[in-house]
Amino acid sequence: MIKPVKTKLLVAALLMVLAAGTAVSQELYCNVQVSAQKIQGSNREVFQNMQRDIYEFMNSMVWTDNIFSFSERIECNLLINLDEQLSADEFRGTVQIQLSRPVYNTTYKSTVLNFVDNNFQFRYVEFQPLEFNPNSHTSNLVSVLAYYAYLLIGMDFDTYSQGGGTPYFQVAEKIVINAQNAPEQGWKPYDGSRNRNRYWLVKNILDSEYSGVRQFIYLYHLRGLDRMESDMTRARTEIYESLRRLQEVYRQRPDPFMYYMTVVLDAKADEIVNIFSQAFPEEKNRVVQVLTEIDPANETKYKKILTSNS
Repeated sequence: MIKPVKTKLLVAALLMVLAAGTAVSQELYCNVQVSAQKIQGSNREVFQNMQRDIYEFMNSMVWTDNIFSFSERIECNLLINLDEQLSADEFRGTVQIQLSRPVYNTTYKSTVLNFVDNNFQFRYVEFQPLEFNPNSHTSNLVSVLAYYAYLLIGMDFDTYSQGGGTPYFQVAEKIVINAQNAPEQGWKPYDGSRNRNRYWLVKNILDSEYSGVRQFIYLYHLRGLDRMESDMTRARTEIYESLRRLQEVYRQRPDPFMYYMTVVLDAKADEIVNIFSQAFPEEKNRVVQVLTEIDPANETKYKKILTSNS
């Protein structure tokens, strides 16, 4: 007969083994799709191998010192659309970055990021390993992927703790600095139009004048969405107050283009409409007034809140 003390030890050991089995170092659970329909006459296997290698790079790398359980991994998508094959191993196209976050005590997942980077040109050689060195820029493909890995992690952390993503945004900024002499576009202040590139995105995020946007990210998710199941009225109030933080940034207008704020609102516009379509009339009027001021590009969308049935 096994003594009670030994039984407890065996149970504890089993629990430790089970816990170890569910703990992983990798932070990302990243879906990768590579589409090359516009490129004719190429060996299609190269694109399958490219998709596999990028998938393994994003999901197998250990990006931080944090330990995640499998269910805690950050869900994201990289949707790569190749437009041109410039040479045997050089390609040009776009990459769409999507990030979602679970909402507490629900099965709903909220979109945090959903935007397209149009400055995506890189070399890819089949069977050549993708290796990231945080201290140098050796491959544009690797640098772009690593930049977005840290951006995604930083944005996810910002939704759970105020300023929680700063260490990861700082690594993304370092990747930008290392790439200043790269021939490919997207890394320098003057690349692209209307300040819409990787340089300006991370610069905006780390700029103290944009701190209100990061406060919005935290308040909207943790104090707003995560309370929707238990107290919808209180949650809507918190979300409205978080939008006031964006209004403050908008009125200060740190720069003419405010790329970071545009990226955030583009990801949230539809969700905000859905949330406030069920609000009281006075709530609807208040939130639409704020939204149409800070995001006039989506004014038509926001005005649907006023005509929806409570």
